[in-house]
Formats: sequence, C-alpha cells, structure tokens
Amino acid sequence: MTPDSELAYLIDLMPASGRMYCKVVSNANQAEVMATAPPLPWNRNRAIAINFDLWDDLTRPQRDMLLLRTVCWLTVARWFKLDWQRGLLAVGLVSSIVELVQGDVVGITAATALTGWASWQIWQENRSSKQEIEADEAAVQFALRRGYSEQDAARHLIGAIETVTKIENRFSLDFVELLRIQNLRAIAGLTNTPIPDHRRS
Repeated sequence: MTPDSELAYLIDLMPASGRMYCKVVSNANQAEVMATAPPLPWNRNRAIAINFDLWDDLTRPQRDMLLLRTVCWLTVARWFKLDWQRGLLAVGLVSSIVELVQGDVVGITAATALTGWASWQIWQENRSSKQEIEADEAAVQFALRRGYSEQDAARHLIGAIETVTKIENRFSLDFVELLRIQNLRAIAGLTNTPIPDHRRS
C-alpha cells in the first residue's frame, strides 16, 4: 500500500457528502491512526489526517469502516434543523436585539441567558454519545452500498475501534467507545441488548 494509491481508494470509497466536505490527507508525524477536528457549523472543509504507517496495521475492512465512520461523524451533525432548541435560540436572538434597541437591561440579560442556554443545548447535542452512535449506525448502513452485510460492517467497525486502541498504545477503551461497541455488537448479532435511548445522551 502506498499513500497515494490509498488516498485515491479512500476518496472513491467516501459517500458524495464526504467528498464535498471532507478531505483526506497524509500526516506521518501524528501519534493517532486517524485525526480530525470536531465538526463545527462554520467549518465546511473538514480534514481527515491519516498516519499511513499505522493505518497499514488495520485490515482492509477495518480501514474501510473507520473511514466511513469518520466521514459520517463529520457530516451527521445537525446544527440547523427545526426543533424546540433552535426555536428557543431564534427567540432568544430576536429578543436580545429587541431588548438591546429598547435599552432594557433586565430584558437584555434574560434574552441573552435564553440564547446562551439554547446554544449550549445544541452544542451538547452535537457532541453527545448519541451522536457518536448515530455516526456508527450511518456508517454501517452506508457500508451496505459497498458490498458489506450489516453484521459484517458492524463487526469490522468493532475490530477497528479495538485495533486502533492497541496501535495507539492506549490503556483501554473510553466510556463512549464501550457504549459504541455495545451498540455495534447488537447490530452484528453478537448480543441481544442494544443501547437504551436514555443512555445515549
């Protein structure tokens, strides 16, 4: 495997949305197998840096699923949609402007607090374990278009998570990774206990 040939393969593997918003680059100096910044609404060009020396220690299916999962994680974040949190944010912003024009200090404080609270809720939603699990599930579903079965895709993603931990010499899986593996095991048919919704938040 050469970095150039692998880059071309990975670009072809990505979904169309991934090709639009994500860029795969080589970085032999990083300690992580794959590194990327968290998806933010103002950052539309999201780089996925891969250390190909470490990348080669994963199997081809594991590499496929790790890339698909990362692309899904970068593109699954829903910063702009119609729900009560975005509604409160809109109300808070409008109220802040109105109160600022009127010069009402108490009104400005209340409106600003509402805006800040709604913004925090949206931020937390897009940084939660639920979002991580949804990215796994989206990757598994997309892998069906690349010839994998749902069960095999989930198994290979489990293998990728565990192998990356060993390659990076991490002591153990973190809490979110354990939740992800539990959910993927259910998809793979290795357990009958999926993640309850209230534990994904």
